[in-house]
Amino acid sequence: QLKLVESGGGLVQPGGSLRLSCAASGLPFENYYIGWFRKTPGQEREGIICISSSGPETTYDDFVKGRFTISRDNTKNTVYLQMNNLKQEDSGVYYCAADYHCSRREADFRSWGQGTEVTVSS
Repeated sequence: QLKLVESGGGLVQPGGSLRLSCAASGLPFENYYIGWFRKTPGQEREGIICISSSGPETTYDDFVKGRFTISRDNTKNTVYLQMNNLKQEDSGVYYCAADYHCSRREADFRSWGQGTEVTVSS
């Protein structure tokens, strides 16, 4: 399994931007699909967006389409989540997860990071 570490969260005003990073170590990174999930109080982690090992992405959350972009740099073993035009509803703890497929289901990923918190507030 991969070890994943998220970073880049913080407090941002509505309309602002953040870029989250998911740094991986432990196994050949380029073979893994990486998903980003968001958890809000009282809810399970929900899949937002995922990137395949070769680059194509899948966005699961219609609310973030056109605002969030996922990318990967295999030379740095890192996946990025660029979040633009942030809204209060985007607040939560963001997790990256790795496996050999994309899915919006939490149970379909075996490797997880510890999460990074994003707060969108004025």
